[in-house]
Amino acid sequence: MIIKVLGPGCANCRTLERATREAVNALGLDATIEKVTDYPTIAAYGIMSTPALVVDEKVLTSGRVPTPAQVRELLTNIIG
Repeated sequence: MIIKVLGPGCANCRTLERATREAVNALGLDATIEKVTDYPTIAAYGIMSTPALVVDEKVLTSGRVPTPAQVRELLTNIIG
């Protein structure tokens, strides 16, 4: 599983990355978490506002910071 946190590196982006790492650890997932700060790459996902969470090239959230529990729920829905 490849998880990407899209954003310029602002406080919200760091908070989303932290929540994502918490969720991945809590679920015991084998996942790679990448930070994407390159604007053309972010724009290629169709993101209009950051931060955004992308899992296996599917945009799950954008423009908000979900809690660790919400990230866990999103990831659980993906892994089935």
